[in-house]
Amino acid sequence: MIPRTLFDDGHENLRETVRRFIAKEIAPHYSTWEKDGVVSREVWLAAGAAGLLCTWVPTAYGGAGADFLYSIVIAEELGRSGYTGVGFSLHSDIVAPYLLHYGSEEQKQQWLPRLVAGEVITAVAMSEPAAGSDLQGMKTRARRDGDEYVINGQKTFISNGQLADLVVLACKTDPDAGGKGISQILIERGMPGFERGRNLEKVGYHAQDTSELFFSDCRVPIANLLGVEGQGFVQMVQQLPQERLMIAVRSAVVMEAALQWTTAYVNDREVFGRSLANFQNTRFKLAEIKTKTTVTRAFVDACITQHLSGDLDAV
Repeated sequence: MIPRTLFDDGHENLRETVRRFIAKEIAPHYSTWEKDGVVSREVWLAAGAAGLLCTWVPTAYGGAGADFLYSIVIAEELGRSGYTGVGFSLHSDIVAPYLLHYGSEEQKQQWLPRLVAGEVITAVAMSEPAAGSDLQGMKTRARRDGDEYVINGQKTFISNGQLADLVVLACKTDPDAGGKGISQILIERGMPGFERGRNLEKVGYHAQDTSELFFSDCRVPIANLLGVEGQGFVQMVQQLPQERLMIAVRSAVVMEAALQWTTAYVNDREVFGRSLANFQNTRFKLAEIKTKTTVTRAFVDACITQHLSGDLDAV
């Protein structure tokens, strides 16, 4: 195994804290959450109290001002646990950066401390029934009307969609301008014209609320515009490296965990008087998986290092 050199004692101490949090606050309730299709709001508040949300947010906005490796540690331990329904990483490492990097000072002061505390749960709404990867093809429209936007359209497969108190909505403010006509607007729970559809059933991630969102003449103050009108697509592209990296971080640790689970199983399971691990084909397969897992880990750690230095791109 290639030694990992990314983390110091502070990061490893947090790793132990996250493991204890999972054992106390997540594991005992997870089967119920899977049946309900959503985790509790209490676990978000508990995570906030434990300092596990938005750890990188500056102290001026209620965060710890920690380096990004603390987010990596939290994502890794949640991934390793197998409890897929808790959307902390989406909230902390994908949605919150939009507020910090593009939000006005008023927006930062209003929202970031509550994100850190777990009092406000967030989502980002990009995907539509006919526009997933092709974001320029989105149909959701925000029309300017005085000091408000009037929004019409729908989104689908939105993680944290049922629980979200604040949604970063990607929409067209100028339908004729292509990518330059996309803006991002903050949608708050309870705004007239904003409704949630069904909590979607999925093959996995049963405790993760994944929703349809509908906007029908939803009126939103101009002050809820995130950054500059028409810069939404640029904002999304700029944040894409970190978003993809967080998916890779979780994927790599799930590979490692699955290999550990499988190795334990084939050593315990006996057929024809001997363990599965004693069969040559089993060993071939485990060696192959181990090789792929090691290569993936080395690559992802290299990407983390590049991201910390500001050199990681989305390709």
